[in-house]
Amino acid sequence: MDPLLTLLNFLSSRLSDGEVKELKFLCQDKIPKRKLESVQSGRELFNFLLEQQLIARHDLDLLKKLFKEIKREDLISRLEQFIEEGEANDPDDQPDANEKPIEVICENVGRDWRMLMRELGLAEVKMERIMAASPFNLREQLVQSLREWQKWKGKDAKVADLIRALRVCKKNLVADMVEQ
Repeated sequence: MDPLLTLLNFLSSRLSDGEVKELKFLCQDKIPKRKLESVQSGRELFNFLLEQQLIARHDLDLLKKLFKEIKREDLISRLEQFIEEGEANDPDDQPDANEKPIEVICENVGRDWRMLMRELGLAEVKMERIMAASPFNLREQLVQSLREWQKWKGKDAKVADLIRALRVCKKNLVADMVEQ
């Protein structure tokens, strides 16, 4: 799972209902009222902040400010630890030579990612878990599903299989780009 999402889940689990209400109040100018009314947990609030690109792996300043306002120094410490440990800017997150096809696919497949993953044989349950982990981030869903497929297949995960699946899904242009 994405280290940032893991952190946000941890932080959310440490918030009381009252603190979530305070955070919602502090975010009135950042998130539309209708969305804020539906928020029941810190996790939901953090998902909206991610969706609005107000927080990101490399930018957690807003969360620090919010936690400072509700006087949760322990959560600020956890955020700072996350940043110091380099998890926010992990060099391992940069694509290596083997991940170039993944980048090309992520840039060009879009909403049809589930059709592609079904063609590759990834289980529906795994796709559902991936969607639940990143409900508002289509690109992250695709990246995680491709990584899950690679992990499942191990050494049998071949670029040729990706190209074949793309062609079956009528994504010939993407398949051509992967071949290059």
